[in-house]
Amino acid sequence: MQLTTYTDYSLRVLIYLGVQPENKKSNIKEISDLYNISNNHLSKVVFELGKFGLVETIRGRNGGIKLAKQPSDINIGSLVRHTESPLHLVECFDKENNKCKITSACRLKGVLHEALEAYMNVLDSYTLSDLLVNENELQRLLLK
Repeated sequence: MQLTTYTDYSLRVLIYLGVQPENKKSNIKEISDLYNISNNHLSKVVFELGKFGLVETIRGRNGGIKLAKQPSDINIGSLVRHTESPLHLVECFDKENNKCKITSACRLKGVLHEALEAYMNVLDSYTLSDLLVNENELQRLLLK
């Protein structure tokens, strides 16, 4: 399974914010410059992360963004479900738009569903804090 760029950017933002010193506010421009991502695209990602309750956005002169939860409370599987919804690996997973002629006899759908469940179970077993165990190395790379 391949994650969308949107999910990738969401994870990158959370990792960046997760290695920041306590209560430090960051801004979208510094993150977009660091990762070489479009500022406008990253703004949409951060807005959605805010709506999802993972990022707190503070307006004003001393504003910025920071994690709204502890890294240990941010589940990776939950984030992927939110950003990748709906998870249609193949056409037949989408009942409304499925036009595959062999759906009724195809065994592949069940195999792929089982694989997707296993994939999501692994992601469900991790939190942002698990992705930050090498915090010192991440800080060295991200906080130049």
